[in-house]
Amino acid sequence: MIKALLFDFDGVVMDTESHYTQFWDKIGEEYLGEKNFCAQIKGTTLVHILSTYYKPENWDEITARLDKFEETMPYDFVAGLEDFIHKAKAQGLKTAIVTSSTLKKMESVYAQRPEIHELFDKVFTSEDFSASKPSPDCYRKAMAYFGIKPSEAVVFEDSINGLISGRDSGAKLVGLATTNPSAVVAQYTNIVIPDFTAPLPFFPSL
Repeated sequence: MIKALLFDFDGVVMDTESHYTQFWDKIGEEYLGEKNFCAQIKGTTLVHILSTYYKPENWDEITARLDKFEETMPYDFVAGLEDFIHKAKAQGLKTAIVTSSTLKKMESVYAQRPEIHELFDKVFTSEDFSASKPSPDCYRKAMAYFGIKPSEAVVFEDSINGLISGRDSGAKLVGLATTNPSAVVAQYTNIVIPDFTAPLPFFPSL
């Protein structure tokens, strides 16, 4: 029996991945001389990105640029998300965001989208877990918070790192083809949807 729905944020709750692609591709070119850099780091935490790819002397500057970017970027819900969550909560399901984003970024989100607090019972940010996706640590901590087993949770993810994280958590995994093509997402789960207007086979009433 499913008891909780666990959602990644960017590309799952919010249609923001195209904005981040532009930002991180630009940063990758400027500091690393690499093109299409964003494809390497989608779904991972800022700490992981900075410590893995960038020189320590650049961390503060990149962080400041990202903070400024996130303060003003648009936050638009993925199609069908709000209606889907309202129906799920009406059936008694718990809902949570499990994101690699920072608390500071999420505060910018709340300023634009205060309804996030009504839609989700809990928001987990990168400060709440030590291992970045693709580690399943974040989703396992969310399950522990709700006191449920992996078989009682559904994870919704879009990035490759996130899909691996959700799959390895032991939960049922739904992949959204918002960031990667359906054929790529299907390598990690046999349940692939374009957005939340599509029916889910195990939730016929949602």
